[in-house]
Amino acid sequence: MSANAWLQIVLYLAVLLLLAKPLGAYMALAFADTPNRVTRAGTGVEKVIYKLCGIRADEDMDWRRYALAMLVFNIAGLLIVYLLQRVQQWLPLNPQNLGAVSADSAMNTAISFATNTNWQGYSGESTLSYLTQMLGLSVQNFLSAATGIAVLIALIRGFARRTAHGIGNFWVDLTRSTLYVLLPLSFLLALVLTAQGVPQTFKPYASVPLVEATIATETVKDADGNAVKDANGKEVTKQTKVTEQSLPLGPAASQIAIKQLGTNGGGYYGANSAHPFENPTPLTNFLEMLSILLIPVALCYTFGKMVGDTRQGWTLLITMMVIFVPLLLACVLAEQAGNPALAHLNIDQHASAQQAGGNMEGKETRFGIVNSALWATATTAASNGSVNAMHDSFTPLGGLIPMWLMQLGEVIFGGVGSGLYGMLAFAIVAVFIAGLMVGRTPEYLGKKIEAYEMKMASLVVLIPCALAVIGTAIGVLAPAGLAGLGNPGSHGFSEILYAFSSASNNNGSAFGGLSVNTPFWNTLLSICMFLARFPLAIGMLAIAGSLAAKKQIPVSAGTLPTHTPLFVVLLTSVVIVIGALTFLPALALGPIAEYLMATGH
Repeated sequence: MSANAWLQIVLYLAVLLLLAKPLGAYMALAFADTPNRVTRAGTGVEKVIYKLCGIRADEDMDWRRYALAMLVFNIAGLLIVYLLQRVQQWLPLNPQNLGAVSADSAMNTAISFATNTNWQGYSGESTLSYLTQMLGLSVQNFLSAATGIAVLIALIRGFARRTAHGIGNFWVDLTRSTLYVLLPLSFLLALVLTAQGVPQTFKPYASVPLVEATIATETVKDADGNAVKDANGKEVTKQTKVTEQSLPLGPAASQIAIKQLGTNGGGYYGANSAHPFENPTPLTNFLEMLSILLIPVALCYTFGKMVGDTRQGWTLLITMMVIFVPLLLACVLAEQAGNPALAHLNIDQHASAQQAGGNMEGKETRFGIVNSALWATATTAASNGSVNAMHDSFTPLGGLIPMWLMQLGEVIFGGVGSGLYGMLAFAIVAVFIAGLMVGRTPEYLGKKIEAYEMKMASLVVLIPCALAVIGTAIGVLAPAGLAGLGNPGSHGFSEILYAFSSASNNNGSAFGGLSVNTPFWNTLLSICMFLARFPLAIGMLAIAGSLAAKKQIPVSAGTLPTHTPLFVVLLTSVVIVIGALTFLPALALGPIAEYLMATGH
């Protein structure tokens, strides 16, 4: 790699890690049980919210009540987003007069945004009104992210409390996540994005004449504005002469800010963060990439502060970095090496062809290979799902990296809150394995890890894996699944595997090349997204309730230290081994097979 490539990577990681401690300490104060300088500043606003909503802020919920409140609240939000899409043609703030979204697509989008997945089978600028984008998607971006943080904070209390029945108040945690963390950070980022040229307006789309007319392929739509599809479920298209361009405007900056900070990832525009209105300059590209990992990284320090031992938080963060950095470098190197098929193509039996400058296919020239690969690994490590390049155009090994990062369980940073509580599930598995090796009851942070916690942690770890592999099997066997394929062979298999890996880990990014806005794909992916979010959150809350009720066990000679390099190695091995054993056969049929065929093996 060039010096410039190293500089971009090192600068990004350095700024990210420098912000971890101050933001993490701030969030620890925001969620503290006792009043402090952070919560006092917003006490008045909190009280108004609790009074209007009829919330008893002093109520300490057990894990079942906490889980029920979380589930009911999120399902209610899901239904509201669904209804907004179905009736948007009759609602205000729809200057383009966009029609109702089809039932299966509306269901998929509603579940997607309620589960913090933000999988999108549509283009926002041609499908959703301003009101639906704001009141539906932007609001859910805040609430789904706040829900993930709330579940994590409840789990941390489970470790920190002793012989307690409650794990906190869901409504208070939700309010504080939004009021003290997500809103102020999003407001600041939205201001910068607007200053850099990202639209934030209610004006209708603007039409401008083209310098030179062109021919475009256009999707045929019916009277209701929905895409017409053939017998195989593919969209019907036609050739159209284009003499002017419509510039899609709207309240984009505010949604883009929270989509990155909340690890949501759903784009205001169909091209997502590759669109010049979403990501217009190198500065916006850097800040948006930084926002993707900012809160997940800082929450590691928050965890350490709240359990009374910051070494525990640093250990988890180091584990994440130990896995993330090598995979990031591997992705950059694979893309800079170019297409392996060209490297083994003989020209006149004398020389080998090389892809000049590396593999730039599907990438924005204003970002280049390094920033595209960095974004791809950051977004799939963080359960974010936004993209500034087409992953479908990555080299076989370059595309394998973001796919495998999702398949590891979205615990390498992961979603805000959900990534860290997923990593803590792996930590529970790791100390259990260590306990088996020495013949001692495993302990973590002074709490015994017994059969109940191990069962819940195993479900949390294995459910996403099962959903991804079972969903892929159905996708490659069902004719309706194969109908959406844009490529045959191993690359087509990778497209299907990536889609289910993304949905089953609440990531939301797409490999591309796969037409998924059909009843088959919308329904199947919706099931995966729902089951990958709420059963896991409930399982972690059950662990929180069980741990909170336990006594603190004093450290003894037989206690496994969980803040040492040895534990980093153990935890890293558990994460990698589970991901490798589960998905290596599938990866061998997809990107690995494609690489071997490209190199002539």
